[in-house]
Formats: sequence, C-alpha cells, structure tokens
Amino acid sequence: MVFYKDKLVVKHYLTRQEMGWSAAQDAACRIEELLRDREYINIIFAAAPSQNDFLAALQECKIDWGRINAFHMDEYIGLPMDAPQRFGNYLKDHIFGKVPFRQVYYLGDASVPQEECMRYASLLEKFPPHIVFLGIGENGHIAFNDPHVADFADPFLVKVVDLDLTCRRQQVNDGCFPSLSEVPTHAYTLTVPALLASSYLFCIVPSRLKAQAVYHTLYGEIDEACPASILRTKENAILYLDKDSAALLNLK
Repeated sequence: MVFYKDKLVVKHYLTRQEMGWSAAQDAACRIEELLRDREYINIIFAAAPSQNDFLAALQECKIDWGRINAFHMDEYIGLPMDAPQRFGNYLKDHIFGKVPFRQVYYLGDASVPQEECMRYASLLEKFPPHIVFLGIGENGHIAFNDPHVADFADPFLVKVVDLDLTCRRQQVNDGCFPSLSEVPTHAYTLTVPALLASSYLFCIVPSRLKAQAVYHTLYGEIDEACPASILRTKENAILYLDKDSAALLNLK
C-alpha cells in the first residue's frame, strides 16, 4: 500500500523483510540515477537495529560503492572507541566495512566535542548530502534530535545534545545496552536542517514500539514535539512501514 501524507510518501508492507527489501531497491535506483551525471554522491546513514533488514538488502543491490562518500548521523559521547554500541562501529559491521566506499567519514573521533562538531559540519559543507537513510525513534526523534532539543530552524549542522529518558530507554529496548544506567546521556547529532538539506530521504521504520511515533508523525501537528513530523514538508521523502509500525494507522 502506498499513500501520501502532505508531501511525504508512505509505503506499507506486511513484514520488515519486505519493507527493507523495497526500500533498498528504491534507494539503489535513486543512487544509480544520481550517479549518471555525477562523479560521486554523498549519503548519510542511520545506525540502529531498525535498519538491519534494509542495510542487508542494500548490499545485495548492484551499486557503484566506489563513487559514494558515507557519513553517519549521530554518535554517543563517552563510550570507548571500540564499544560495539558506538554507531560508527555498528555501521562498520553492517555496511561501512562490507562494501568499498569511496570514503567513510566517521563522527565522534575528536576529543573536544565542539571541535568535533565543527570538523564534521565542515565535511558536510564540503560534501553536501544527496541521500539520507534514517529512522524514527520511539519519541519521534530523527537522528538524536529528541523533542526537547529539536529545532526546525537550527543554525548548526552538528551539535551536542542531551538524550531524553524515552530515547535512552529505547536503546535498552533495542537490546543495545543491558540497562538504562549504561546508556550515555549525551551525543553528537546532525540537526534537523542538516538532514533535510539532502535531496532524497528514505525513512525505514519497523516495530510495534514505533507505532505511536509513526501515528504522531503522520497525524499530529508538524512541530518539534514530534521531530519526525517535519518529514511531511519534504519533497522526495519516503516513509517505509511494516505491519507492526503501522498498527495504529487506519489502513484498508
């Protein structure tokens, strides 16, 4: 099933495997189209278990990876560099280390947070994103733009944020941390304007735990109380749902 909510295209599937495969096929077609008249393109990736099916399917597609620069959209502050929960390490395990990108730009390598924000922002200015692969959090966040720190007119491309309780609990729900006390309280995030600056957005959202956030994204007010609601204002944005994440929608 396919429908529109404002400018946002919504695609609904019965399983997360079907959802991931369809999103990967759409993304591969868009990548091929963009590379027809460009030497390379720039893509921002989300890191979360919700992306597993999509990232696995994407690697099965015929893509000229050597013409793609890869970025990621957020990273914890305070974890050891080799911690498996670090998003850079997740992405290395799930795609960055599995296909031959032109270049991978990791976030969170510098020891001084504000300097790291400036470093990564300068990279995004040098390599403006063409595509963003993202998800939606249980609190409606995109990247780590939780409701209390999200700013649709943010003057920054990258910033340090504190994570709200729902966001931190999600990391436990996802199985990334054994307890809430082990989840970092602060992180780097690309801001909402940094994400929306991309030409194309592919938002992959499985799981019953995301059903409430999906409902508010599509049917609530477009404001920072549900940061993902901003996707409804974006041309060339697609939201991919499975049966579970669409459970609160009236789909017939």
